[in-house]
Amino acid sequence: MEFIQYILKLGPSVMLPIVIFIFAIVLGQKPGRAFRSGVMIGIGFIGIGLVIGLMLNNLGPAAKLMAERFGVQLTVVDVGWPGSSPMTWASQVGGLCIPVAVAVNIAMLVFGMTKVVNVDIWNIWHMAFTGALLHIATGNLMIGLAGVALHAAFVFKLGDWFSPVIEKYYDLKGVAIPHGTSAYCGPVAVPIEWLLDRIPVIKDINFNSEIIEEKFGVIGEPMIIGLILGAVIGAMAGYSADLVMQLGMQMAAVMVLMPKVVKCIMEGLLPVADSAREILEKKFSGKKFYIGLDPALLLGDSQVVAASLLFVPLTLIIAAVVPGNKVLPFGDLATIGFFVAMAVGVHKGNLFRTLISGFVIMAGTLWISTQTIDLHTILAQQAGTQLAAGVTHVASMDQGGSPVTYILLQLFRPDNIAGLLMVGIIYIASVLATIKYYKDESKALEEYSGKTTQV
Repeated sequence: MEFIQYILKLGPSVMLPIVIFIFAIVLGQKPGRAFRSGVMIGIGFIGIGLVIGLMLNNLGPAAKLMAERFGVQLTVVDVGWPGSSPMTWASQVGGLCIPVAVAVNIAMLVFGMTKVVNVDIWNIWHMAFTGALLHIATGNLMIGLAGVALHAAFVFKLGDWFSPVIEKYYDLKGVAIPHGTSAYCGPVAVPIEWLLDRIPVIKDINFNSEIIEEKFGVIGEPMIIGLILGAVIGAMAGYSADLVMQLGMQMAAVMVLMPKVVKCIMEGLLPVADSAREILEKKFSGKKFYIGLDPALLLGDSQVVAASLLFVPLTLIIAAVVPGNKVLPFGDLATIGFFVAMAVGVHKGNLFRTLISGFVIMAGTLWISTQTIDLHTILAQQAGTQLAAGVTHVASMDQGGSPVTYILLQLFRPDNIAGLLMVGIIYIASVLATIKYYKDESKALEEYSGKTTQV
């Protein structure tokens, strides 16, 4: 157990390369090639950390000033996934969650319940967070571990259901994104896509960076969009002209650099994913498998990055209007792209539709994260997290605002039946719509592949 904790403390930039190297060797790759894949993945995650740090260190203060300037009075600061994940790994459930999640994955593969082979061990922390809060809420470790198992089984299915989106829109064949905010937020976009397709005039509205670039030339390039959005956020924060220009340039850099660092991860992961898929499909008589990877892969899409920047000010506005919300978005503002990435794919890059889905996703996230503040604070205290002077409570949008976590908490320790019914009905309906969407998209993908093969 101590060895596992040691590996986890190394962080994804070291842990995942080790896991991928071992996995690649098991798959029969030459040590040199396996080592190179691991190193490239580590470089990619370090690059993503630098770019997210650039966003957090510069967007964070601007967002906070913007909130103060517009009178957004919220009492609990969102610590984001960088704050929540260490707390989770330090919990009693944290040390046991990996073998539980891996066992669930193996069992589902053996019984044909999923096609996802998850290799992204780091993001099991999302499942562990659910288990840790259940353990705190009920005082029962077994219920906590049951929460990990249930969460794991559900997100592996999400990996299956959204595989057509990953293959068709993101052009990542044989890859699934079975966890993280991208997975559990995805179902919300599906019924919205269905509804918008049936509203006259609205159904024809479509804009994205490519369309903007086509119509407006250089102004539509991703880096210029980043420049404009960064400058607007700086102006809304009340920055001086020089700081506005600096923030604009920094966000332009994010738009250019994020896809480039994601390519490093893809360069390391995809050969391993291809080898794994080929071996599994050969061994299991042509059955299709997907390699479960980190949602960071989706941040390489320019529409996802553009949506990320748009939702920095929008999330603060949403936080101010959501009834009963106490959470000030902060720690997860730099990674808003994770929340809307699957919606971008469902909407095929249409930013107009993504804005609508994203509004619903962020409103629900903030409301749920407010409901989990007390349990989240206990988790932080048990982990020995040092809170800043005057800070008595913590919250997070990533996982703290997850409908999966909230529904399981209410099922095992109900204290808000109205909230459970509201979130449960909306989310279950969205999941059912997602299952139908998966069947329709899979059929269309098979027909398209058949026509391509014939040609």
